[in-house]
Amino acid sequence: MQIRTRMCMSVDGYVATPDGRPAQLAYPGWDPEAFGFRDLQAACDAVLMGRTTLEPALGADPWPWAGLDVFVVGAHRPSGTPDHVVVDSDPGRLLETVRDRNRGGDVHLVGGPRTIETFRRLGALDELGLIVLPLLLGEGLQLTPSVSTDADLTFDRQQALPTGAVEIVYACGAP
Repeated sequence: MQIRTRMCMSVDGYVATPDGRPAQLAYPGWDPEAFGFRDLQAACDAVLMGRTTLEPALGADPWPWAGLDVFVVGAHRPSGTPDHVVVDSDPGRLLETVRDRNRGGDVHLVGGPRTIETFRRLGALDELGLIVLPLLLGEGLQLTPSVSTDADLTFDRQQALPTGAVEIVYACGAP
């Protein structure tokens, strides 16, 4: 089992707009299929996320993580959370639950920089994928300082996407 994340960011390093929306939602050509998110999720058996990522999806039709085990770090269970979703306030304990329930596939870590850093510091993040969008935001939430600048990243691969974006993937070492 590998824990893999993929997030979009602007050329100037912002992963979210000033109003907190993910950077990809500011890009006019955004399409989860064209940017490989559906392929990544299809290769995973589970998703792991923070409560902030879960809450906007609770009313989505269809449910974005159908057929996947869903694990959420959160101090409380948001209203409307499906019964099969595991919510735990302790990231270490939740990580053990993810490992215990793993069916042999990878886990897609979905969320912002704080969630990513939480699991990176636990030594659980295996792959950090960034999709650099041909977009300048000028302000918003940056990947760092939430993700520590001491992260041990090793370049793995890159790919130009037909949309003009570039995917860069790093292997993560021990924190």
